[in-house]
Amino acid sequence: MTAAAASAPIFVVADDHPMVRDALALSLGAAFPGARIELAGSLSETLAAVERRPDTDLVILDLDMPGMNGMSGLAQLRSSHPAIPVAILSAAKSPALMRQAVEMGAAGFIPKFTPSPEITDAIREILAGAIWLPEAARDHQLAPAESDLAQRAAQLTPQQHRVLALMAEGKPNKVIAFEMQITEPTVKSHVTEILRRLGVQSRTQAVIVAQKLGLEPPTSVSAGN
Repeated sequence: MTAAAASAPIFVVADDHPMVRDALALSLGAAFPGARIELAGSLSETLAAVERRPDTDLVILDLDMPGMNGMSGLAQLRSSHPAIPVAILSAAKSPALMRQAVEMGAAGFIPKFTPSPEITDAIREILAGAIWLPEAARDHQLAPAESDLAQRAAQLTPQQHRVLALMAEGKPNKVIAFEMQITEPTVKSHVTEILRRLGVQSRTQAVIVAQKLGLEPPTSVSAGN
């Protein structure tokens, strides 16, 4: 391997639309010669790709794909691999959602309708250590309650995020235990800790929090422990 290839970035591109995923991979290959690119179409595939490549320089993540449950998927990825930066690439346009993503640990939020050269420029800035947001979101401030919620959710462990996501689907502890291959007392312990970390008093309130962390419908979509 040449020195240039060895220093080329490693990307995980995660989007459930193959055309979007492939187009972005082509753009990255052209903008970053020698870049190594892993592709994923769901949260589970993204986590597996990062496990294979712990030296990944950047995950480029769509919020609206299988397993994500909106911001919960971002939080799960960040808690599983806190050293790997994550840039959101989404059709959503809400400045509040963009700010929430950053509060929960994203290194940037790039709208899908951004021209391709600007996307690669944003990725260069993120690789250099910057937090990147579109101009419309740069001065936006979350309400204190929204900011507190995002920070609390970011404290959950990967297992707790998975339990919370299954709770939000209406599944009882017995079913959660079966799906996660853990014991029911372990699920109960996770639920207790989830309530404590989210600052809520009941399972219903925790589910409401999970719903708030979900992805709001985009106003328009481009082709794209």
